[in-house]
Amino acid sequence: MATASPSVFLLMVNGQVESAQFPEYDDLYCKYCFVYGQDWAPTAGLEEGISQITSKSQDVRQALVWNFPIDVTFKSTNPYGWPQIVLSVYGPDVFGNDVVRGYGAVHVPFSPGRHKRTIPMFVPESTSKLQKFTSLCLVASSDLQAAPPTGDK
Repeated sequence: MATASPSVFLLMVNGQVESAQFPEYDDLYCKYCFVYGQDWAPTAGLEEGISQITSKSQDVRQALVWNFPIDVTFKSTNPYGWPQIVLSVYGPDVFGNDVVRGYGAVHVPFSPGRHKRTIPMFVPESTSKLQKFTSLCLVASSDLQAAPPTGDK
């Protein structure tokens, strides 16, 4: 007697990372990736990506608009480890280095149809008083402008 192979189901994810609101930052980009259980496997599309850099809109919302497309298909034999999308938002610090400005995750919706998700973003914070003080000094020094050199030698 032949053993029956487990049945497989597909999960198709199509959508976009539309926008974000980080009022204190500008010139940000986002990365996404999917995390999922061991029984899940991507079969088509990209399971991670990186957007373009965007600037805040000029209206009162000051939204950062990406309209970043997502299109991926997964297969699995059971729903355990249902995929989650993880977003990370990056931007330059005062030295021009890319640093994380926020990150968050949400499960892919369980039911078919159109869905809109708002992902709360967690913003990293310095862990020690010295790091907090150093970051405050760096922010304060970045707000200062160097005076032009005088003719004195």
